[in-house]
Amino acid sequence: MGSPTDAFTPKSFRLINANGKGRNLLLASACSVAAMSLACGVGSAQAAEKSENSINTLLEEVQVVARKRGDAERLQDVPVAATAYSGDQLEALQTRDLESLAFKMPNVQMDDAGTIKSTANFTVRGLGVNSSIPSIDPTVGVFVDGMYMGINAGVILDLFDLEGIEVLRGPQGLLFGRNVTGGAVVVKTAKPTEEFTSKVRFSTTAQKESNLAGTVSGKISDSVNGRLTAYYSDDQGWFENKATGNDNFGASTTWFVRPSFTVDLGESADLIVRLEKGHVDADGITGINHGEGAKALAASVGVTDWDNSKGSFEIAIDEEGYAETDWSQAIAEYNREVAFGNGTITNVLAWRDYETAGDGDIDSTPLPLFHSSSVIDQSQISNELRYSGRFGSTSVTSGLYWFSQDLEYMEGRQILGALAALGPPYDQLFPQMHIGGGMQDHEAKGVFTQADIDLNEAWVLTLGGRYSWEEKDVQIAAIQQNNGCDMSGCGTYEFNDSEKWSAFTPKVGLQWVMSDTAQTYAVWTKGFRSGGYNMRNTVPGEEPGPTDQEEQNSFELGAKMQWLDGRVKTNMALFHNTIDDMQREVNLPSETAGVAQLIRNTANATIRGAEFEMMAAATDNLLLTMNVGYVDGEYDDVWLDISGDGVVDSADYALEIPRLAPWTYGVGMVHDLQIGSWGALTSRINYNHRDASAYTDNNRGMLSEVEMVDFSIGIEPDGGNYRVALFGKNMLDEVSEGNDTQLPTALGPFVMGPGASFTPLNRGRIVGIELNYEI
Repeated sequence: MGSPTDAFTPKSFRLINANGKGRNLLLASACSVAAMSLACGVGSAQAAEKSENSINTLLEEVQVVARKRGDAERLQDVPVAATAYSGDQLEALQTRDLESLAFKMPNVQMDDAGTIKSTANFTVRGLGVNSSIPSIDPTVGVFVDGMYMGINAGVILDLFDLEGIEVLRGPQGLLFGRNVTGGAVVVKTAKPTEEFTSKVRFSTTAQKESNLAGTVSGKISDSVNGRLTAYYSDDQGWFENKATGNDNFGASTTWFVRPSFTVDLGESADLIVRLEKGHVDADGITGINHGEGAKALAASVGVTDWDNSKGSFEIAIDEEGYAETDWSQAIAEYNREVAFGNGTITNVLAWRDYETAGDGDIDSTPLPLFHSSSVIDQSQISNELRYSGRFGSTSVTSGLYWFSQDLEYMEGRQILGALAALGPPYDQLFPQMHIGGGMQDHEAKGVFTQADIDLNEAWVLTLGGRYSWEEKDVQIAAIQQNNGCDMSGCGTYEFNDSEKWSAFTPKVGLQWVMSDTAQTYAVWTKGFRSGGYNMRNTVPGEEPGPTDQEEQNSFELGAKMQWLDGRVKTNMALFHNTIDDMQREVNLPSETAGVAQLIRNTANATIRGAEFEMMAAATDNLLLTMNVGYVDGEYDDVWLDISGDGVVDSADYALEIPRLAPWTYGVGMVHDLQIGSWGALTSRINYNHRDASAYTDNNRGMLSEVEMVDFSIGIEPDGGNYRVALFGKNMLDEVSEGNDTQLPTALGPFVMGPGASFTPLNRGRIVGIELNYEI
């Protein structure tokens, strides 16, 4: 069977010096500017020396594990809509966390919710959740070295020393399981090497954020290789708090260490052990309140120069809060080659413990109207055993999966409580903390098989299926006064329940390899997301669950092609998804709870769209890139009043599906220039656009339209072992939000007015310099 050729790159991007040495970092920059599934990897200097004239030898395709076969596959060979980055590409893009990639892919949003530190609100092709409630399962699964991250919290953490990242668009429920109806983000950390290698990276920005990271890898004994990675970040804050005069709000310190080992267990087996421990100590929430009356409230306590309009980065909060996070994890991957089907048996055993606590100002004004405290304690363990092999014309991947987690969540809400000390009438308002939360035991199991059958040299038929079982046992106490709870737990939980869900998710696909430079494919698959419970229950009389499971039918047609002898590459996909029993967090303003959140199955919906990506060599030293995504959705059936007008009618059907940004697109350029004996200069610039989209189901909360411009200019001397780069992010200083939750127009006698909101902000313009040094 033919296969697409390796990724192309213009001749000048070989960047071979007089001694034939390849400039890997500059090559990575050239490849990565597209931020697209056409991404190319970096070949070794040794390969360059063997074949100076072979671009395909020097630059190899990014290797992906999207089909979980024994060996990684080249991205262009895989009939999956995906974007992949090598480790060098991520370095060249100054990638610090998953959120750094949020604007670089079509139909993908990878944002921090902003409510609880490092909580992901990821959306792919319009499917995502708007929630920081840890008991709500994500629709976009994040997998680190084969370990599924059981909750959204703790996902957006600092990254360094990676082998690569893959973002798979569309439901991946067959091989990855665990509720990934929107897509999967696969993070692979770098493996230990036998050859001694080491590198150090230092960066600092004009906004007072400094990072120091390093890694060392090499042989420990005849059978053991080791790697030690360490990372430290000192972020002195970006925002100005008008209420306190703090010009450096949003500060944080982050560190982690990651030792890893590979053990050679003989000619046919090996073991990879990865350990990690980390800590984050940060300020609280950077929220702004856009209410018409919020500015007047601020002026009443002397804050007269606050701009709380849309497009402003100014915050004015009396409670700056804190967020403290600790995590530990261990992942052991065992691989053994077997004669049966010339295959590989892989077992991934993973454990993770995650704890976070924090305080935040939810009313986002200089008055103590609505403050919140939260504690999350989560522990998970999982094991996946799978086999991958080939029998004649058929490649088979089969496996068993087991996942278990214990989750405890407590939340306290202080509604006007800090004003009690002022005496009447404030002491009679809400003088006590509203506290509640719950505990959940969660177990998931799955069995799966996928067969890729070569019908002939051009056609491949894919047949597969997964059966999934999930069970959740919960104890929940509503967030209210005088219920016997404190932030360490509750004496009595008034809601106790247990529920099970199961589903069979089949997959049928057909791939046509038209030539060694072109393929097209068609796929139908189902997705499954188990039901769940609401640990943030604030509405008297409302049950916290369970919700019914959400199911999805997905149809996708895609093509990956190369043109003009590989100087132009295009990838494209069309998709049509129907979602039954859509699970939503419905946010409603509440004068007694601040915000009421209901977890409900609200509707059936259809989401459709298209994606197109292109990379083209305009000249021998100029690379141009382009990506476009379009997504459109509508409600087919609605049975919950999501508009908030008291009835289910045409107004509900006319609402936009939350987090569905119709258009995302971007263009990029990379130029390289040899400047005599100084070395090679590589320049990169990217422009990316995302349309505005609704955040809340009633469409009163909106996420802003964003135009994002990034750049970098880097130089590496001939024969040098270092690279220096100047970089800039969000150069247009665009405002983007983690969420936009509507607050009541008034809390007690304090009028915030129409448009009152809790809107955590992302940072604006950042400019810095980075040094990479290889010892």
